[in-house]
Amino acid sequence: MGEFDLIKRFFTRDTRAPQPGVALGIGDDCAVLGPTPGAQWLVSTDMLVEGRHFLSTVAPERLGHKALAVNLSDLAACGATPRAFTLALALPRADEVFLEGLARGLFALADAHGIALVGGDTTAGPLNLCITVMGEAPAGQALLRSGARAGDDLYVSGSLGDARLALEAFRGSVSLSAQDFETARRAMECPQPRVALGQALRGLAHSAIDVSDGFVGDLGHVLARSGLGATVQADALPRGAALAHQPLALQRLCTLSGGDDYELIFSAPPAARAAVQAASAASATPVTRVGRLEAEPGLRLLDAQGQALDWAVASFDHFKS
Repeated sequence: MGEFDLIKRFFTRDTRAPQPGVALGIGDDCAVLGPTPGAQWLVSTDMLVEGRHFLSTVAPERLGHKALAVNLSDLAACGATPRAFTLALALPRADEVFLEGLARGLFALADAHGIALVGGDTTAGPLNLCITVMGEAPAGQALLRSGARAGDDLYVSGSLGDARLALEAFRGSVSLSAQDFETARRAMECPQPRVALGQALRGLAHSAIDVSDGFVGDLGHVLARSGLGATVQADALPRGAALAHQPLALQRLCTLSGGDDYELIFSAPPAARAAVQAASAASATPVTRVGRLEAEPGLRLLDAQGQALDWAVASFDHFKS
């Protein structure tokens, strides 16, 4: 099977039905896109490399899901509405069974969020998926890391830590029951981008970021861009269902520095607490208030007794981890 047969069979869809923002998708040298009047484009790119971002044992359908999910999570963190994406795909060989599963998982999530594949590239090489997503938000309403304000409440969506727990299980450093292993593995391989919550927080939250490299590290980006500090109730961070069965030290490692959660950290003024809960309910996404942003620089982590927690474990860094 050649490159163009591969594209036509697995990644070309019926584009006759109009899709917002997409005048022309796959089929020419470029896609033709246009934002809704009064909106701004938001664009992000993430790459998944075998052996670095995913294991060779992952099911193709889950890999297709995750490749798009981690990109949609960036749009969610900015409060954007997904519109279009491109896929650059390197393959060791044109494996039809693998491609069928990959495309099925990719398009199931794309359809769930109304986002269209509008182009990309394929080549032979080590397995690598690189997706660029495009979304839009009303002009001036995108959620940014730099918008946080002293006195804001700090929230996190969903739960943290199960993805890192799965990695520890694969490494053989922890033993899990069959049920907990499947729960943790699903969290690692099938993250759910919080797109609806991000949109519901527009005009309400002051800042947001998604948790890709770990809570401490990603919150640190918000603090740096906003010139603020924070106090966080470390043991109040919501634990994943599998992680909740583990010792406290492992729970802290996975929730504070684990990464691969793709939940949202966001800040909002205390006066908006009822509105934040309404946004949580409207998007069917639980949120937990875990701390407060402060003018004093630095991150202060407290344990359940309110004592300072000495934490020196770094979040994920591709060139240090």
